[in-house]
Amino acid sequence: MTRSDSESPPRWHWFLPTSGDGRNVTNVVDRLGQTAMPRPADVSYLAEVAKAAERAGFEAVLTPTGSGCEDAWVTCAAVAQHTERLKFIVAFRPDAIHPAWAAHQSASFQRLTGGRLLLNVVTGGDPVEQRSFGDHLDKESRYRRTGEFLEILKRSWSGEIYDHEGEFFHLDQGGLRRTLDGVEIPRVYFGGASPPALEVASRYADTWLTWGEPVETVAQRIVPVREKAEAAGREVRFGLRIHVISRDTEAEAWLEADRILGALDPDQVAAAREKFARMESTAQSRMTDLSHADDGAALDRDDLVIAPNLWAGIGLVREGAGTAIVGSHEQVAERLLEYRDVGIDEFILSGYPHLEEALNFGENVRPILDAATLGATV
Repeated sequence: MTRSDSESPPRWHWFLPTSGDGRNVTNVVDRLGQTAMPRPADVSYLAEVAKAAERAGFEAVLTPTGSGCEDAWVTCAAVAQHTERLKFIVAFRPDAIHPAWAAHQSASFQRLTGGRLLLNVVTGGDPVEQRSFGDHLDKESRYRRTGEFLEILKRSWSGEIYDHEGEFFHLDQGGLRRTLDGVEIPRVYFGGASPPALEVASRYADTWLTWGEPVETVAQRIVPVREKAEAAGREVRFGLRIHVISRDTEAEAWLEADRILGALDPDQVAAAREKFARMESTAQSRMTDLSHADDGAALDRDDLVIAPNLWAGIGLVREGAGTAIVGSHEQVAERLLEYRDVGIDEFILSGYPHLEEALNFGENVRPILDAATLGATV
């Protein structure tokens, strides 16, 4: 499916580095023995990143969830007080909170921020980390729990008072006592590539997220989610989570990729690969395969180029989104628009460091994108 220029322009989001920030890539949800980041994830610095994202014209910032980063609910509530319009895509796992309380907590966030909450529900794919937080369910059970969690969450937001008897949760007279009347209901972002993940996405996600693979592959990933959602009488938006390395020239951008690659510690790469191998996430497995580094082999930038301007070097150590669009400002815009043309509605971007790169994107790439997307709708 391709998209006509007459359709609505895409939404642009950024990333809030709640494990710390710097010029080099590290894992955002598991420290893996790494040294402290040069820019700690304190409220002062994260507020700077958030304000830069707001100044650059991003609608929202995504926060990660995991043992190596600050809690997203607490962090976003604090940082929201330093911004005016920016929304926060709060990532959390269904094992961490009861859905009835999540509905109450999210409603409070919406009222106190004037409707600036979006939710990224993460089922969880690392069995070791899941067990460290007391979650011992297998993968299939985790996705069934996620579906039931979202059923309760959305039913509560609707204002209904109800009983619920499910596999994982039991509610007597559940529902919000302080409703969301007059406040926008949060959109739900959800990712996952396995069959049970796609079932949950088709029934409950407002935006289904995928990571950066070649454009033709992303187009194929969208099809089953759209078909399942249509069969359920729903319409789902599609989002892409990817990094950007954008410079005045392509040569300068690849020099930056070379610098990032050269700063990677081989021990970090080995530790990350060991962790990724134990994970149960289908999407993570795909990211790991793209950054196919052989044990003991010298890291070569060109070996990690998997499509025009698409580089998998980030995924050598970073869990989750592991690819970057690398090129001139014009090339980065062109590649992003190619994803838009195959059905991507929203983009969650990032770069190292997140403060400077938010402004860089806003000043140099965003005008090109707006001229191509907004101009076509006038």
